[in-house]
Order: sequence, then structure tokens, then C-alpha cells
Amino acid sequence: MMRFAIVCLPLVAGLIGAAPMHAAAAALKPETVDAWNAYVHATEARIAREIADDAGFLALDFRPRPESVRGRRDLAAGKIVVSEMTTRARSGTTIEVPSGAIHHWRGSVFVPGLALEDVLNNVKHAYSQHEQQEDVLESRVLSRDEDSMRVFLKLKRSHIVTVVYNTEHDIRYQRQDDGRASSTSRTTKIAEVVNAGSPGEREKPQGRDRGFLWRLNSYWRYEQVEGGVIVECESVSLSRDIPTTARLFVGRVINGVARESMERTLVNLRDRLVDHRAGAVAAAP
Repeated sequence: MMRFAIVCLPLVAGLIGAAPMHAAAAALKPETVDAWNAYVHATEARIAREIADDAGFLALDFRPRPESVRGRRDLAAGKIVVSEMTTRARSGTTIEVPSGAIHHWRGSVFVPGLALEDVLNNVKHAYSQHEQQEDVLESRVLSRDEDSMRVFLKLKRSHIVTVVYNTEHDIRYQRQDDGRASSTSRTTKIAEVVNAGSPGEREKPQGRDRGFLWRLNSYWRYEQVEGGVIVECESVSLSRDIPTTARLFVGRVINGVARESMERTLVNLRDRLVDHRAGAVAAAP
């Protein structure tokens, strides 16, 4: 269980929701990769500053105070807090992405009744066990040490059309203090699969596919609070661009489905963690 803890896929669901307009082949261009790298660099620099700041820990804490206070109150009440995000350059200007689109979402959930150590242990040691799950067809650990691992996941998303990917993820964990931890998942391989599950299954060349998903990073923060743990995810993804003539309509579709997908991911994460704790308690002598 618990493959949600390294990857969340609101982008993929949203783009598939915009199909078949995006069904034609696309090519990932060098200038698109350069823009992605600049966006990721700026995002990771901001995350590092926040994690090191004594004024807060979650990304939610660095929003305007009324929003952050309301967000923590909603989390304590059992709600899922989701919002779209945008990273800007240090100058404050927008980071343009030629021939591509970056999708950046943040979601938070409160997991009641668990300690931070319980959550981290589940996250770190669950990937070698595979169970049937809607989004994950196959998973295995490629390598592991105390604070990092490489994982293979075969991912499937369906919304009007179905897309399957073979992916590899480089995951790093860090403890900030006794009550706080973070992790980063950077996808090092994303290959769209053709004829998945058949004798003719094969991978398309990376960056030469339908363009639903070219890059995906996930940034997680875990904070012990009274009564449980808050888990927060930032999902930053790269896809093909959206034609200007269709951007308004397609953007609404993408955002609506992406928000719903993030919420569902976090609800499932919370439920699985709580169920795992209940099972452990029931099995105790």
C-alpha cells in the first residue's frame, strides 16, 4: 500500500479529461525542458526556504494569514485543502514555458490517530508490496538505502481515454526535527506504454508521445500536530501546451479534474493510513 506517498497525478487526469483534442502526437523540445528546469529550481529554492523558516513549515503557512489559519482549521475538521499554485522567477516575472504547460497543485490532509514515525515507516517500507489499486498496475523497489530509494511504477489513468506509463522515481527523505519531515520524488523516467497488457506492449520514445505527462515531481511535508499528522503534497508536472483558441475551455476541464484527482488521492492516502493503523492495533496481542 501507500504508493500515493511519492506521486500524485492530478495533471494526468486533467489532461486526459481534455482529450481527444490532445490525442495527436507531440514532441518535447529542448527549450521546454529548459523552462521546466528553471521552474523546478525556483520551486525547490522556495520550498527549502520555507522548511528552514521558523515562522512555519507547510506551504500553507506561508499564504496570507487568514488563508493559512482557515486552512489549518479546515484540516483539523477533516476537510481536504487543495489549491493551484504558481512559481515565479526571483524577479517576480512569470516563467514562460514554450511548447509546454506546467501544472502545479498543492493539497493537504490531516491523518488522525497516527504519529509521524508511523507515517514515515509506512511510506518508506511499503513499495515492495503490491496490492490492486486503481492508479498503480505494478510497483517494485529498484534500490534502497536509509533515506532514499528508487522505485518503478506502472501507472494508469482513465478519463475519456486511457493512458499507461512506465515510470521511475528517485525519492529522498529528510527529518527536520522530531515533529517534522519532508520528502522529494523526482521522476527520472516517463514512457507512455502502447498496447499495455498485451503481447504487443511497448514503450513510446520518451518525449515523443501524446504529451499528457513529460515530467512529474512531488514534494511532501509531514508535520506532527495534536491528534495526528498533517500531510501536504505539491505536485509539479509538465505536459504539452494547450492551443490558445481552446485554452479557456480546456483549462477549466483540466483544473476541475485535477482538483478532484488531488482530493481523491489525499482521501485515499488518509483512509489507507488509518486502516493500516487499525489493522496493526487489531493484530497486536
